Amino acid sequence: MGYRLGVDVGGTFTDLLLFNDNTGAFWRHKTPSTPADSSVGILNGVTAICEKAGITPADVEFFLHGTTVATNAVLEGKGAKVGLIVTEGYRQIMQIARSFVPGGLAGWIVWPKPEPLAKLEDTFEIKGRMTAHGEELRPIDDADIRAALEKLKARGVEAVTVSLMNAYLNGAHEKRVGELAAEILPGVPVSLSHEVLPEMQEYERTLTTVANASVRPIVGRYVRNLREKLRGGGFAGSLSLLRSDGGLMSSEKSEEHPVSLLMSGPAGGVTGALWVGANSGIRNILTLDVGGTSTDVALIENLDPRRVRTTEVGHLAVRASSLDVKTVGAGGGSIAYVPELTKALRVGPQSAGAVPGPVAYGKGGTLPTVTDANVVLGYLPEALLGGTFKLDREGAKKAVQTIADTLGIDLYAAARGIIDIVNENMFGALRMISVQQGYDPRDFALMGFGGAGPLHVNAVARLMGSWPAVSPVSPGVLCALGDATTRMRTETARSFSRRFDETDEAEVLAVLDAMAKQTREELRAEGIKDEDITSLFEIDVRYEGQAFEVPLSIDPETLHRDGLAGVTKRFDDEHHRLFTFNMKSAHELVNLRAVALGPVLDLPAAELPQGNGDPSAAKIRDHELWMDGKMVPAVIYDRSKLKAGDLIQGPAIVIEMDSTTLIEAACDGLVDRVGNILINPR
Repeated sequence: MGYRLGVDVGGTFTDLLLFNDNTGAFWRHKTPSTPADSSVGILNGVTAICEKAGITPADVEFFLHGTTVATNAVLEGKGAKVGLIVTEGYRQIMQIARSFVPGGLAGWIVWPKPEPLAKLEDTFEIKGRMTAHGEELRPIDDADIRAALEKLKARGVEAVTVSLMNAYLNGAHEKRVGELAAEILPGVPVSLSHEVLPEMQEYERTLTTVANASVRPIVGRYVRNLREKLRGGGFAGSLSLLRSDGGLMSSEKSEEHPVSLLMSGPAGGVTGALWVGANSGIRNILTLDVGGTSTDVALIENLDPRRVRTTEVGHLAVRASSLDVKTVGAGGGSIAYVPELTKALRVGPQSAGAVPGPVAYGKGGTLPTVTDANVVLGYLPEALLGGTFKLDREGAKKAVQTIADTLGIDLYAAARGIIDIVNENMFGALRMISVQQGYDPRDFALMGFGGAGPLHVNAVARLMGSWPAVSPVSPGVLCALGDATTRMRTETARSFSRRFDETDEAEVLAVLDAMAKQTREELRAEGIKDEDITSLFEIDVRYEGQAFEVPLSIDPETLHRDGLAGVTKRFDDEHHRLFTFNMKSAHELVNLRAVALGPVLDLPAAELPQGNGDPSAAKIRDHELWMDGKMVPAVIYDRSKLKAGDLIQGPAIVIEMDSTTLIEAACDGLVDRVGNILINPR
């Protein structure tokens, strides 16, 4: 029996989803997160979910995990102390950076420049130099390198980065520094730029390698600790982590290359949405992942999520592939307030978090939040998490009343105002990934998940014109489902800066084929059979003289068939879609990448029994909620009792263990064959 376990650690809850590969049956569990040491919460969850399914941890073959350890280390500035070795004359590379200043005209006066991840006093120069063609111009000197490394040792660095000029073409000098570092600083992890990011643009290469070094000790400790505890609990399968680009990497590889994990958390939701889309026949999806603190949105076109070449966390932008996820500070715990100055209602980005949480949770929260407004309006019924969790509606009313009094309006109008504003904030983030990138949101379905996504998905779909609004099966643990249904992925890159008309097509194909072979070897080393591996190529192209390139992904067959002429045509089409014009200039190749993917996990979705279209068997009770300016009668349904083909007339509420779905007046929800609720205007 093959079992796989997806685990997603969030700020409030750790979500687990156990999947039986053969039958498609699954079990889900939510357990409170333990921020001091997340492995405690994970192990509690593993024990509980294995008991539910009647198996032991030894039966679990694959443990798949999305984590925010690396993200939080960067956001909270808790990375390791990094020492940096650079080429003579380049000591200030991290300080000069890209001289880009955000903000208006006064940006350069008031912008506090972020502290570089490697300090100037921890940066040392060494002799030696490679040319722009990768040939040695000046040799390196071992005694000189040893002296620099001894200085780093004296400064007590916890991680070392080596980033030398033009090393992306020839890494020989960096390798030698790495060998000496292993001898002088034993046990300190060393990151070499030509291994982490073999691409041109020395600042981006240095920054990405420094970021990698900075989170390495923290991620390494976390992964080793988790692996040991799982082994101690009887787990014998493989442990993999979710990469920012929606692929998987083995836990051993993630210790060396943690810069690929910076967007690991949100990537789980997108891969979960892909699985739901593939099983329910929806191919174009906008995702709306609403947590307690923030909302993550992404775009999936034809079951292919949009990827970008930079991962942004806070003000750090590193060069690593990630899913194009935008985050906005709007979630269930976002606090509503009225500023003294403008007297206009605001919601977020401050959040009540897990502690003290919304007032309705009765954990000592006092400030009105989005969750409290949902409770006041009757959108969140009093009993949650299968009745184990009672909400304090009176407390929520008192908190929201403070907003109503300040604005001089009725309690329900104030609560609805809070919801309308948070929906507009989500709408703004969705416009950024759709309209602003040349996509029409009316061509997409909107899928809401996370604890509060299904509560807002109907209203946000109305703003976007994106129908149907989808409430997927077990929306609260969809990220864990995404972790459980992801395929292995590895990639390699190199710069290849040449004009198309000066490039030999055979040479480009030879380089790409060699890179494909290398990535396939890496997956084979993970125990994946050769016939299960798929290769893909990515080529970055620009018009000559441009500073930005457009990445194009292409499969080997198409490239061999259409050649470079096919690539330039694809580039012109994409450039026109993004910027509405094309240029007469020559085309230029910038970077080549090869990606290797493991097998697609063809995990079945369990089908529901067919009903007669009448959901009354699932009815729990009648209810009242506030809609269109007045209290209206509604019905509460139990999701686990719904059948395929049931049509739920709004206004209605569908409750389940990990989430609540709101269907608005003048809309109907149709239950599809695998249990998703598809909401459309009547």
